[in-house]
Amino acid sequence: MSVLVGKKAPSFTAPAVVNGGEVVENFSLDQYVGKNHVLLFFYPKDFTFVCPTELHAFQAKLNEFETKGVKVVACSTDTEESHWGWLQMTKAQGGIQGITYPIIADTDKTVSANYGVLAGDYDLDEEGNLIATGPMIAYRGLFLIDKEGTVQHQIVNNFPLGRNVDEALRMVDALQHFEENGEVCPANWQQGEQAMNATHDGVADYLAVN
Repeated sequence: MSVLVGKKAPSFTAPAVVNGGEVVENFSLDQYVGKNHVLLFFYPKDFTFVCPTELHAFQAKLNEFETKGVKVVACSTDTEESHWGWLQMTKAQGGIQGITYPIIADTDKTVSANYGVLAGDYDLDEEGNLIATGPMIAYRGLFLIDKEGTVQHQIVNNFPLGRNVDEALRMVDALQHFEENGEVCPANWQQGEQAMNATHDGVADYLAVN
C-alpha cells in the first residue's frame, strides 16, 4: 500500500462508461485539473453485493458533490463491457442502473496498482511462468484530489467493509473550508461549525469555547 496524500495523483488514460451507458476509450482525470475537485473511488468487482450499495449511495449524493464542484469517478478492474452490462440491470436485480458518473475499466490493473489499492501482485513460479499472488482486484480505496491534481485525503478498506458517503462529503467540506479560509478543521468538524487558526492562539481560542 502506498500513501499518496500530498503527492500528485497518478495520471492515466483508460476506457470508461459515462452517463450510464456511453463507452469512451480515453478517459482521464486530467480533464478536471484546474477546474474541479475529484473524488475517485475503487471497488472490487461488478455483479457483487457490497459494491452496488456503495455505487448507489454515491449516486444518491451526487448532486451534493456536484454542487460543491466535485466530480465523482468510480473504478474497478472489470472491463467496460462488464460495467455496461451491470448498468443495464435494475437495482432490484442487483444492478446499478441509474448510475451516471464515470466508471473506469482498469482491465490491465495499472490504475489500481499505481494508486496502491491492487490486492495481489504478479510473480514467477519455479518454471518461470507468470502467476498472480492475490485476487488482482481493487480494495475499496477512496481518494480526494484537489483542483491542482494533488491527493489530499485517502482511505482504503478491505473487501467486506463498505464506506460512508457522508464522511466523504464531510472531508470535501473540510478541505474546501481550509482552502477558502485558511482555517484547519478539528475532530468531527461539520460544515458551519467553528474551525481554528493554525496558531497557538487560534487553538487556545477554539479550545476555550469548545
